[in-house]
Amino acid sequence: MLERSVVKGTPPSAPVPYSTVVSEIHIRRARRSDVEEIVAMLADDDLGARREAPGDPAYLRAFEAIDADPGQLLAVAERDGDVVGTLQLTFIPGLSRRGATRALVEGVRVRSDQRGGGLGARLMEWAVEESRRRGCALVQFTSDASRTRAHRFYERLGFEATHLGFKLML
Repeated sequence: MLERSVVKGTPPSAPVPYSTVVSEIHIRRARRSDVEEIVAMLADDDLGARREAPGDPAYLRAFEAIDADPGQLLAVAERDGDVVGTLQLTFIPGLSRRGATRALVEGVRVRSDQRGGGLGARLMEWAVEESRRRGCALVQFTSDASRTRAHRFYERLGFEATHLGFKLML
């Protein structure tokens, strides 16, 4: 169960003014000082190793843009002061579905020595709850077609593979 301390009267579009504690895991908005650890998690698998470049200053510029945008929330999970997981939520207002806002989940990662203990599920549950809190009608994401274990994980959490995604690299 999620425990939450919310600043009363904060509008859903405001920056997250609180943290959520789940068991011994603390989920909070990422800080600039977390970027190196986040990038290390992004690079810590076969796909990420090919497309990420830890140490590149572009990550800090991207963090500044994400952090300044009220429609973005880069979150980290901490255990005993160590960053052990991350994900990014993007809140997208739209006209479809009767003007619904949707949440897009990106970059879900758990540090390799923390995998298999339920942290990924806790992060996703937190993302769903945060999306509800912000009035979203649905949560969506894409997952690389080669990540079949991840697909089974998301299905166990109740997500359905309902669409086929397309990308064009620029």
